Amino acid sequence: MSRSTVAAFFAVPVLFAGCGGSSDTASHEPAVVEEVAGTDLSRITLTPEAAERLDIKTGNVERSGGATLIPYSAVFYSPTGETWTYTNPEGLTFVRQRIAVDSIDGARARLSKGPEPGTKVATVGVAELYGTESGLGADSGH
Repeated sequence: MSRSTVAAFFAVPVLFAGCGGSSDTASHEPAVVEEVAGTDLSRITLTPEAAERLDIKTGNVERSGGATLIPYSAVFYSPTGETWTYTNPEGLTFVRQRIAVDSIDGARARLSKGPEPGTKVATVGVAELYGTESGLGADSGH
């Protein structure tokens, strides 16, 4: 199991830390998770507080010498071994996208399948985004 996968299981409760016991929990949720129509994916929109708590950072997909590159920290290995990245189409919204990694060169991953150059991808907080999307930590009562 990769470090990113292990981190997802242990770091996700950070999103739920400090959830109040108020009956008006909808306005205090750290993220809104909505299904992306026609897929098994979700759109995650974080509150500014959750993004700050997770120290969410992004980087850009680049094209260099005909290759598509992303920061290696943007690569997420699912529990079943599939490779993904979380695109950042706007603001604090993130959507998981399947990628195919050809090779790793230091801090960069060379892709044969993935987002277009210029697309923003999450580079810090990736495991927590997966935990939020998959519902890990949701049974914490918050």
